[in-house]
Order: sequence, then structure tokens, then C-alpha cells
Amino acid sequence: MRNFSKPMFSSSSSFSWKPPKKYDVFLSFRGEDTRHTFTGHLYDALSENLLLYTFKDEDKLEKGKSIAPELLKAMRDSRFSVVILSQGYASSSWCLRELAKIVECMGGSSGHILPIFYHVDPSHVRKQSGSYGDAFKKHEQNSSGLNPQEVKSWRDALTTVGNLAGWHVKDNEYAFLFLFNYSSLSFALMNISDLLGKSL
Repeated sequence: MRNFSKPMFSSSSSFSWKPPKKYDVFLSFRGEDTRHTFTGHLYDALSENLLLYTFKDEDKLEKGKSIAPELLKAMRDSRFSVVILSQGYASSSWCLRELAKIVECMGGSSGHILPIFYHVDPSHVRKQSGSYGDAFKKHEQNSSGLNPQEVKSWRDALTTVGNLAGWHVKDNEYAFLFLFNYSSLSFALMNISDLLGKSL
């Protein structure tokens, strides 16, 4: 079970008010891998069972070489992100750009980024080995127009997220989703929501 420390507050007399976030959860995933299966079911569990305002992007936003303004706004306006790291996640330069932005926006904090390793070895994510290593070889072979600094930001983001405590879905995803409502993931999400001042 994940442990969450209570937020630290400055003893300074100055106080800066921050407007409330629009979303509780921002889902990051590769559409063709899990949109209509695992991610779809997880979205239902988050939004319907836990009553969390969850952002799940549509296909039309996954276009071009840059993050769509609407998507970037949703990312910045979310309390935390659940990243579903599937076999093909690193094959998508678009997903990698999104992940780098998530880490940038949320600071790589384990309290705000929750990874789910979906049929993927977490060490492959951390070290960019296995299917993730193969994906980067292909990116490098087709490097026309790719900025080396951007590729480094992708690797850094994967290393950061791969080192966070998360959940490893190895076999029966439906058993995982069934247990979701009674498990450490549900408990963790509710705890985060409590820490951020939202009562479920």
C-alpha cells in the first residue's frame, strides 16, 4: 500500500491563493494500445465509482508534433496524472512529448504522478530497455527533424516516472480493475484527493 506524507506548509505570513483545478485526474496513455480496453474501463472507475473529474483526451487532439493547446491546458489544470505505460507507449513520439510535459508541469512528484505499468517491466521504463529500448532505436534511426535535447527530455521523463512507486498489471487486467475499487490504488487516489482538499 502506498504511503503519502502530509503536505508541508510554510510558516511565512505571506499567502498566495491558487485557483482550484478543473480536473482531479489527467490520464496519459497510448490510444491504440488501451483506449477502448484498459484505459476506458479505468476512466469509468475513476469518474463513476470514485467521482473524480477525469480528463481523457480524444483522438483529434493527438495530431502533429506539438502538444495541442487544449491538452496542455487540461494537463496544467489537473491535480495529478495517472500514466498508463503500455508496450507501445514509447513508440509514440507524441506520447513521449506528453509525458515530458507532465513531468515538467507536475515536477516529477510521486504525489502527483501515478504510473501503471501495463504488461511492461518497470525496469524497461526506467532504463529504456526491452520494448522501450527498441522504440528509442527506431526514433534514433528516423531522427530527421528530431531535436536531441527533446529526445533527452523523453528519456529523463521515463526515468523519472519509472522510478516512482506504481502498479504493475502483469496478467489479468480485469481482476485488477475489479479490485480497483477496494485496493491500494483506490485508497491512494482517495488519500491524494483528501490531501488536496477534496472530500469524496
